[in-house]
Amino acid sequence: MNREKNISSTNSKSSGSSDQAGSSVSNLANGKDKQLPSFWVPSQLPDAKVTKIEKPDATVYCPISGKPLKMKDLIEIKWTLVNDPDDKKSLIIKENRYMCPVTHDILSNAVPCAVIRTTGHVVTMECVEKVIKKDWLHPLTGEKLKEKDIIPLQRGGTGYALTNQNLEGKNERPVLQA
Repeated sequence: MNREKNISSTNSKSSGSSDQAGSSVSNLANGKDKQLPSFWVPSQLPDAKVTKIEKPDATVYCPISGKPLKMKDLIEIKWTLVNDPDDKKSLIIKENRYMCPVTHDILSNAVPCAVIRTTGHVVTMECVEKVIKKDWLHPLTGEKLKEKDIIPLQRGGTGYALTNQNLEGKNERPVLQA
């Protein structure tokens, strides 16, 4: 019977050879895996500039004025619930939850709204333009209002790109390294 002479039954790790531990077939040995660029990501190319990421500011700023917000400056908002006597659903399940207390229009993230600073009521911007700005009186309490007493709310979450004006996009495409 012929036997093959190249077959070894001993374990190669336990053989004690010293050049097995020193050489590697992998090109990622000895820390070179951190040096290899991802050629399909432009920021990982060898000639890409390193950008230093700054720590974000811990101060919360007003989106309108840009000034730092303080706890004493915050206003408690009063939402007017939609009154539907036939509906026995929970508030979270309801599609129409809140309404304008003056016009009874349904409020959603697609409807521009404002807060009246003196009372905290949320009204539609249409109500502000057509009712409040005529005589500058609060429609529910009758007290005098000023321009600074109307705070517009920022809309969001509609799914349309043109809803908010401060959108900025960055386009990165896969590139091949030459």
